[in-house]
Amino acid sequence: MASAISGGPIGPSRLTDKSSSNKLMQSSGCRGRTFPGRQDRRPLRGVVVVDEVQRRPDLFPILRVLADRRPLRARFLILGSASPGLLRQSSESLAGRIETIAMTGFGLPELGAEALARHWRRGGFPLSYLARSESDSIRWRNQFTQTFLERDLPQLGVQVPATTMLRFWTMLAHYHGGIWNAAEPARSLGLSQPTVRRYLDLLSDLFVVRQLPPWHENLKKRQVKSPKVYIRDSGLLHQLLGIATEKDLLSHPKSGSSWEGYAIEEVLRVARPSQAYFWATHTGAELDLLLMRQGRRIGVEVKRQDAPRLTPSMRIALDDLALDQLTVLYPGSTVYDLTDRVRVAPLAALAEDNPAILLPRRRRRSRRAPRAENGS
Repeated sequence: MASAISGGPIGPSRLTDKSSSNKLMQSSGCRGRTFPGRQDRRPLRGVVVVDEVQRRPDLFPILRVLADRRPLRARFLILGSASPGLLRQSSESLAGRIETIAMTGFGLPELGAEALARHWRRGGFPLSYLARSESDSIRWRNQFTQTFLERDLPQLGVQVPATTMLRFWTMLAHYHGGIWNAAEPARSLGLSQPTVRRYLDLLSDLFVVRQLPPWHENLKKRQVKSPKVYIRDSGLLHQLLGIATEKDLLSHPKSGSSWEGYAIEEVLRVARPSQAYFWATHTGAELDLLLMRQGRRIGVEVKRQDAPRLTPSMRIALDDLALDQLTVLYPGSTVYDLTDRVRVAPLAALAEDNPAILLPRRRRRSRRAPRAENGS
């Protein structure tokens, strides 16, 4: 990323947490122009990387001074945890001067279609995905969860006992892919509904949980108006559910929901929609994902079947939502059309990092759907 910002390769130096404040103050003019103790004693130039910035939020006003210099001598790559308070302070101090990029783990476009099964099972955190064995991957995820709860949250100013947040996070894993209802987790944890809602928002702000908002409009139908909840990284979901092997995953009651959440994350990574929702009615019609992209309404359904077919729910979603296209993602390898607006496509096709598989295309004669191998 630093190379992309600078337009070329950069050296290994960076501003460490220990000395970044003094160096930035020196370069901004707050304490002079050069860095004490630095041999070349030059002002900051090029790409400057500031790591773990959440530990020093007082740097943001200094960065504002540096960003306003003309000519602009340096550009800053600021790395840190997604603290809501930190983001608010950065927005207030650097309004109009900063672009925020939410970094995710490995995605299918980086790993390739052949990595899908391992990626789904282990998730996208690099040290989890690249671990030499399944046990090493599980061990890393366990350590990550413990560190996140016991060290990272307190450093970000979150005053919630680690055991309480772990119980809540685990409950969310069991609700993965379900409609949010604060009553049950509040009752189980002995907390108020506003409190568990605050916990949910916190984990969402820290990018470990996704709240997928509902779409509703005047259809003269009772529509669901609460969000769906997903654990964003499939590997963390499986760790929280106690899933250790591929056999465990495929036989687990949450296997289908895990596949759905995994597919949704990959779709959002590739499609980059302006808005994303799910849609459901109280009579049972639903759509896993509704994307607003370039003025078009794109529907996505996720299935774990050998040969998905057109369902009554799909027909209702097509008509009620006036979809331009509905794509059904499945674990197979063949692309085929069910109607002129409904296409079945392999989830692995997203590895090409091309959203075209999700978008309307020129219509051509459809191939017949393959015969289901096991009656799915």
